[in-house]
Amino acid sequence: MNFELSEDQQLLRETFARYLNEHSSMSRVRAAQPSGFDPALWSGLAELGAFSLRVPEDAGGVGLGLLDAAVFMEEVGRTLASGPIAETLVAARLLATLAPNAMLDRVLSGEAVVSIAFHNIADEPVQWVAGGAVADAVIARDGDRVVLIQIPASVRKTEANLASTPIAELRLADGERSVLSKDESGRKAFAQAIEEWKLLISAALAGLSREAIRLASAYACERSAFGQPIGTYQAISHPLADLSTDADGGKFLTWKAIRDIADSKAGAGAEISLAAWWNIDTAGRAVAQALHTFGGYGLTTEYDIHLYNLRAKAWPLILGDPARLLEEAGRRLYSGEQVALPDVGAVTIDFDLGAEARELAKEVHAFFEKTLTPELRAKAHYSFDGHDAGVHRKLAEAGLLFPSWPKEWGGRQAPPYAMNALHQAWEEVGWSSHAISTTGLVGTMIRLFGSDELKSEVLTKIVSGEVVCSLGYSEPSCGSDVFAAQTRATRDGEGWRIDGSKMFTSGANIADYVLMLTRTNPDVPKHKGLTMFIVPLKSPGVSIQPVFTFQDERTNITYYDGVRVKDSYRLGPVDGGTKVMAGALEMEHGGGFSKSMRHMVHAAEELCREIQYRGRPLIEDSAAQVRLARSTAHVLLSEVIAYRAVWAATQRQPNVGYGPMAKLFSSEKFLKDSADLLNLTAPYSLSKRTGPAGFLNQCYRHAQGTTIYGGTSEVHRSMIAERGLGLPRSRA
Repeated sequence: MNFELSEDQQLLRETFARYLNEHSSMSRVRAAQPSGFDPALWSGLAELGAFSLRVPEDAGGVGLGLLDAAVFMEEVGRTLASGPIAETLVAARLLATLAPNAMLDRVLSGEAVVSIAFHNIADEPVQWVAGGAVADAVIARDGDRVVLIQIPASVRKTEANLASTPIAELRLADGERSVLSKDESGRKAFAQAIEEWKLLISAALAGLSREAIRLASAYACERSAFGQPIGTYQAISHPLADLSTDADGGKFLTWKAIRDIADSKAGAGAEISLAAWWNIDTAGRAVAQALHTFGGYGLTTEYDIHLYNLRAKAWPLILGDPARLLEEAGRRLYSGEQVALPDVGAVTIDFDLGAEARELAKEVHAFFEKTLTPELRAKAHYSFDGHDAGVHRKLAEAGLLFPSWPKEWGGRQAPPYAMNALHQAWEEVGWSSHAISTTGLVGTMIRLFGSDELKSEVLTKIVSGEVVCSLGYSEPSCGSDVFAAQTRATRDGEGWRIDGSKMFTSGANIADYVLMLTRTNPDVPKHKGLTMFIVPLKSPGVSIQPVFTFQDERTNITYYDGVRVKDSYRLGPVDGGTKVMAGALEMEHGGGFSKSMRHMVHAAEELCREIQYRGRPLIEDSAAQVRLARSTAHVLLSEVIAYRAVWAATQRQPNVGYGPMAKLFSSEKFLKDSADLLNLTAPYSLSKRTGPAGFLNQCYRHAQGTTIYGGTSEVHRSMIAERGLGLPRSRA
């Protein structure tokens, strides 16, 4: 897996970033109005080889890949560069592919502008064209032919429009033309150009979104209201955190589409449509929220944010209604619509988990195929209720309980990518991993902070699969503010006495130990007087009462009345629990629910094939395809955001909230999509019968808790805002 651009790509980005910072500054963007075209900028870009990026070397170009062009377009979007750049990039490649001529030389040198018409002029002789007001020529489909239409200077007229871009409504059927191609290869090349444009505009909008969010975040740090920066208010910071995650996801979904085209993946065509739809939608939401952050000043022309607001709409809408892209994705996913995919060239980024990951996933499938009897499969449940002690011990014997652990502690030092594949296999099998996850977290904390006695008495049993552990963080009065814990640990001879209660101690009814956060010093600020312990749940004074949820799972409230714990069962120093707890929370924050989401979408697809709607399977209905496509987009986005978190941790990249992004995005979309797919397949989805209907029913209930446990979405939004956007702390 690789999310890092090559040295050449980084140099390309830096080169164009420096140039555009100077020559597409906001003062230059404003100066280009009302035409929306900057001839000097255009000439400079040509000198840097911008328009030759995608032109093959034998036609006088640089011959770079589509990812390289996408990197360039991110900078174009960030700086709102004036002119039809995406359209000229694909037009130049088309000219080079179909009929290299003098016009191509003029385009590459910046002397001429050539744009592209998106619709067949045999059907739509009059069309809006990006850059039409400054274009010397337009490439278009005319029936079965691909033609180059000359645009006389007399019809190139600037028209007032939303964002002062050089769009124009042109009567293309009347223009002087030359035929570039009249065979299938030419029509294919033209279709490929349209798909390439979608990816280039997606990249530009991702760059635009990120910059709008950056401007808003900087302003939120400077502007004060009621005596403090407005960025401290969650009503300001949390929407920006959401949109920062959305913008990152859009960029990486664009990259993934390019990668999957290179790898000839079956869903690559749909990914193009989904990437374009998502980035268009995200840009619209990002600029609206960014402008709102500026308040009334955002409405004035003195502030630059309005320029981003208008360009976010002007650039993509030349294609038409973005909702059509979801319809297109639906047809490509579920109606077998074929698409001519562009030749993307070399792609350096990679989303593949690797051969070791595939082998581990295969081993997991084989283990469960051999181990799970019909009775065990009937017992399976996504919560602690699905735990089976016998299977747990067999997993330990097979080295599949904690594969990422060191070999001396029963693991096999499986890398993070392999563990990601293991978790996906686990989801596909449908066997609960809750007890394994919490026990593994507790075991890791013991390995890092535990005494030798604790390792000998508890960790060895964890390794052998003899015991399971639960987590004792939340309390009835504290909720997500775990550091406000009031459960007390007081000195009792050489050990400790614990008194208090914990809420949502899931799995405590089957667990042997609980990882517990306690207050050991009530006279200091709440973050400083805490200590962590491993507490045996079979100890005198422990009582466990069930709390049932509508998710068909049991959690617990646990009470501790004079429970004695040895000092050797303490993790870390006395009153040093904050650091220990932070490590435990960081492990929880790095996850996500993309695997559950993918399983849910597959169940919805299966049910839509079974349900008859107006005499045919529901999955053939275009409205149903749109909703399934939207959920698929959310799955893909959740995956790439989570992959970035895993990659960044593996590469020891700076922690700027990547883990919280993965958890936040996936849990929120899981909640939204579970409700929508329940609606789509109603009333069948109301049933709890075995099969896809019952599973969708379960997903709806399961999803309700995902935005709460492991830290609420609000907690994760604050973490993203502070770490990723540099906003001030929004909570005491």
